[in-house]
Amino acid sequence: MLKGKTVLLGVTGGIAAYKAAALASALVKQHANVEVVMTAHATEFIAPLTFEQLTGRRCMVNTFDRNFTHQVEHIALADRTDLVIVAPATANVCGKLAHGLADDMLTTTVLACVCPKLIAPAMNTRMYENPVTQDNLDLLRRYGWEVIAPASGRLACGAVGAGKLPEPEQLLQHILRAIALPHDLAGKRVLVTAGPTREALDPVRYLTNHSTGKMGYAIARMAMLRGAEVVLISGPAAIAPPPFVEVVDVTSAQDMFEAVTARQDWADFIFKAAAVADYTPEQYADDKLKKKDADLSIPLRRTRDILQYLGENRRPGQVLCGFSMETQNMVENSRVKLEKKNLDMICANNLKVAGAGFGTDTNVMTVITRTGSEELPLMSKEAVALRILDIAAAGL
Repeated sequence: MLKGKTVLLGVTGGIAAYKAAALASALVKQHANVEVVMTAHATEFIAPLTFEQLTGRRCMVNTFDRNFTHQVEHIALADRTDLVIVAPATANVCGKLAHGLADDMLTTTVLACVCPKLIAPAMNTRMYENPVTQDNLDLLRRYGWEVIAPASGRLACGAVGAGKLPEPEQLLQHILRAIALPHDLAGKRVLVTAGPTREALDPVRYLTNHSTGKMGYAIARMAMLRGAEVVLISGPAAIAPPPFVEVVDVTSAQDMFEAVTARQDWADFIFKAAAVADYTPEQYADDKLKKKDADLSIPLRRTRDILQYLGENRRPGQVLCGFSMETQNMVENSRVKLEKKNLDMICANNLKVAGAGFGTDTNVMTVITRTGSEELPLMSKEAVALRILDIAAAGL
């Protein structure tokens, strides 16, 4: 997702410098151009050669290194950088960056950068909690830096508390949120439902469906990467929720109905991607389970139609998107649902098509609006999510 982007990774002199190597590797796997700048103290913890082997680029340490073309290297690097991340950042470097001090290759380069800047402080707990350090971090925030909070745990010095550098995957997610996609949905609020619901038949059994939540989770993640504020209302799902998204866990269709309607007026976009169980039992059948050969038929009633309710009670300017799965007459049946439920768009996929539907990482989908339809070829669910968001944003 970072193809064509240049990330400047600043590494300072702390024991957590070894994690920066894993971050550099993760960025390369995202097809980013990774430029590593180290302080002299950082080279005492990890060799520049490590980063050079991982990135395929020269690691910079000395401002006065003569092994460059005839240009002011720290300015040239600043000009081509799309994002700066300093990880780990010592208390010393945090203080220098906060006050504009530039006495080495890293600080002079960063001072010349006008791109987004992230900093991940990592140090002893008492050093991190010192009011001077906290004032410096607040000053960095005032100057537009995003300060990534350290993790808590046992530190290399033996202390227990805040000060650990977050894992490289967490740092990567901060970078992706900052520059992976244009923030054309900044200021917009997106509500997504995803996953199955469960309707209890008795204390042991329940009604559900095969939904995994992958499509809804992909929409939530892509909306977040495009700058939106996102709430994901999820039934029981076995996948990790997307970062930087508020997740509301629910179980039954009634739980989901209440969670959605409580936030309905908040949202600019609502994507109802959950596959809600259509029926819930009228009453438990515990007494029937006591007999081995009993008739286990249980009277059922329909669950609340969330999408119907949303369509009937939508606020002006809100974009409402539903999802449908059809085994025949897919477009025709889905268009009937769009009209009946007062939707702006509906995303339909045919369960007979390979690569579409529940449990897959891909989808084959037709997006139907009030003015037409667009057939999407087989693609990843994240690519499908991006196109759905494009169409939805065009209708706002």
